[in-house]
Amino acid sequence: MTYDDSRFRGEPGFRDEPDFRSGGVPEDAPTLGVSNQSVYTPGAFPVSPAYGAPTGASTLDLGENRRRTPTAQQLGDVFDDPEHGEPGRDRFAVHALWEMVLLLAAAALVYLLHDARSAALRGAELHSLLLAGAELGLLAAAVGLTLRAGAVNLAVGPIAVASALFFAGNSDRGLAPTAGITALIALGVGVVIAVLVVAFHVPGWAVSLAVAFALIAWIADQHDKKIVSGAYDPHSHALWWAIGVAVLAVGGAALGLIRPLRRALGRFRPVRDPADRRGGGAATFTGLAIAGSALLAAAAGVLIALDQRQVVAGDASIGGLALTGLALGAALAGGTSAFGRRGGVLGTVLGAAVITLLLQYTAAEGWKLQPFTLAAGAIAIGLVVTRLVETFGRPRTIADDPGEEVWTPPSITGPAEPEEDSWSPPSSRTGSWPASSGAADGGWGVEDRWGTR
Repeated sequence: MTYDDSRFRGEPGFRDEPDFRSGGVPEDAPTLGVSNQSVYTPGAFPVSPAYGAPTGASTLDLGENRRRTPTAQQLGDVFDDPEHGEPGRDRFAVHALWEMVLLLAAAALVYLLHDARSAALRGAELHSLLLAGAELGLLAAAVGLTLRAGAVNLAVGPIAVASALFFAGNSDRGLAPTAGITALIALGVGVVIAVLVVAFHVPGWAVSLAVAFALIAWIADQHDKKIVSGAYDPHSHALWWAIGVAVLAVGGAALGLIRPLRRALGRFRPVRDPADRRGGGAATFTGLAIAGSALLAAAAGVLIALDQRQVVAGDASIGGLALTGLALGAALAGGTSAFGRRGGVLGTVLGAAVITLLLQYTAAEGWKLQPFTLAAGAIAIGLVVTRLVETFGRPRTIADDPGEEVWTPPSITGPAEPEEDSWSPPSSRTGSWPASSGAADGGWGVEDRWGTR
């Protein structure tokens, strides 16, 4: 005989229980606000207005919580490493506005120079002005490159002066061989700085400043005047030199607009502890940037020797530091951040142009403006610009734009698994679900609730 044999129905102690084997629900069973027509099917989540969404439902299935399709920038942010800077694209509006100010300043100086001395903008004086701008532009580009890498090279001025002395002293051996040897020697100096910076992970300004002092000591020992003999005269191609340097500086800065390249070059920039090593990629790019800055400084030194035709060691030792100060001031005032990575496109070229024109204008007016004074003022302005760049050029965050919706990849989850031992059958005596289930019997209630068999 079976438990549900009809002969037992009506006997004392027997209670008729609802049959759940068919998967149905008895008509008199409580519904808890769920419609009787709501039947569970795999993959479907019946939602009751009274109880909201089930815990296992994905937010993509709910209309009010549906998130819009991510943009290309948001997808790119997913792959940003927070240890290498804030996720998101740097903003360039501050660079564009500041470069417009520099362009207006350069135009104003051209007008003032023409009014003070019109001969400075034509003929031989114009050629000398263009060459002076090209020389400072090369040095500013060298400093700007290392600034973006987060390891500024303060030895570019002494490297340029030492290169000018070496080239002038050996110019009788031919232009190309002497310029090539000069570039190799300068490259060796840059490699020494790079190895010390990336191997010991120390600030670039400290290492390069020590190397600059060593080069100044070597320059001071060169007592003879070095004269360039039988070499190329760049004055006849001064405009092309200026255009070439401008294209080089602007082209290099434009490459910085490419987001992966800009982040890779600026990875040496500290994020948390400045003494933490930034990895092999950061060391490689920083070392290449420092070595490249030494080559640019050597090119500037060769151009200085060809322009001036003679180099005096006594004046050059002090001039090396002045050139470093002017180049650093041009790069900072041009919008390159002192902390690394961030920079504009035309800022370095415009900064070098403004400093060159200002030096020429003060000379035309008869004012005694020392290069060190101008360098100090340019660096001070550049530090203020750095704060503006870091404040308004960093990636936009929620705090900056509260109305912007941030997309995050959805998590894929299946239906919620019912918790074990959490369901209790209804009682025919009360007609409702039990308020609680006993802890000792695993949640099914005491044996008396089922009656006696």
